[in-house]
Amino acid sequence: MHSRSKTGAAYLAALSYAAILGFSFLFVKLTVTEASPLDVIAHRFALSFIALTVPVVLGWIKINITRRDILRILPLALLSPLVYFPLQAFGLMSTSSSEGGIIQATVPIFTLLLASYFIKERTTVVQKLSLLLSVAGVIFIFVMKSGAPMASNSFGGILLLVLSAVCLSGYNVLARPLTQKYSPMELTYVTSILGCIVFNLVALGYHAIDGSMSAYTAPLVKPDYWMALAYLGILSTLVTSLLSSFALKWIEASKMSVIGNLSTLISMMAGAYILKEQLAYYHIIGAVIIIIGVLGTNFGGRRSLEPRKASAAKLQKVD
Repeated sequence: MHSRSKTGAAYLAALSYAAILGFSFLFVKLTVTEASPLDVIAHRFALSFIALTVPVVLGWIKINITRRDILRILPLALLSPLVYFPLQAFGLMSTSSSEGGIIQATVPIFTLLLASYFIKERTTVVQKLSLLLSVAGVIFIFVMKSGAPMASNSFGGILLLVLSAVCLSGYNVLARPLTQKYSPMELTYVTSILGCIVFNLVALGYHAIDGSMSAYTAPLVKPDYWMALAYLGILSTLVTSLLSSFALKWIEASKMSVIGNLSTLISMMAGAYILKEQLAYYHIIGAVIIIIGVLGTNFGGRRSLEPRKASAAKLQKVD
């Protein structure tokens, strides 16, 4: 019964993760009009780090990690945020948002392949087909919306987006065994520290070389920017990291990844009700396909919810 309640909480965390990401596009639009993508990333990770450090310093949250632990978690932080965010940002600079959405939708496929190979997750035929169905639903929406989704001539931009999708998939897979040894808070704290240090050093270094240091601080005097940054830095960066780490402790990486596709539906609904964007028939068709795919992937077969013991044991041998 205890395991079932934890699994239920993990699904709730995964759905919350998708919901936060689904609304994040609204706030990204507000920030990129005021600052460069690099500065936005630097600011959001700085805010995320501060928001988590304050309760740690006050003793409200206990973090017990050593230098050895940081080295173990470092590969996870390298995949996301350190490599994933720059690849995505620079990839979107030379491609369309539709291309980005389509390529992002392939994350569950990469996750399934990597999880099958590296941590020996097993899925039924129904689950595999359902996962592909969910991905197809996302791609269908973007194809119908844009008409010519892959019309970009930027092979480099598309390659960067594909690599970013592989990085996020790798993060999902690597986090599974790590969540058996470290708490979601510990994993999030280490990745937040590294993200804050690296992205802010890069942003400040760029502005120092370019002679545009004032551009780094200029957006920080605007209330609207702070509102959007609070959502991106605290909810979309800090809270989503905690939610995904908790969810991956109890449900398979492939299941967690496909639930992320629901963020497309939430973005669509947010656009319709907040930005008054029109919903078309293909939005409804795509939504139904995605939901059927998500349900089939998560309930199309009964598998053990614990990661393979061998995978977790590998991480504990380094002592």
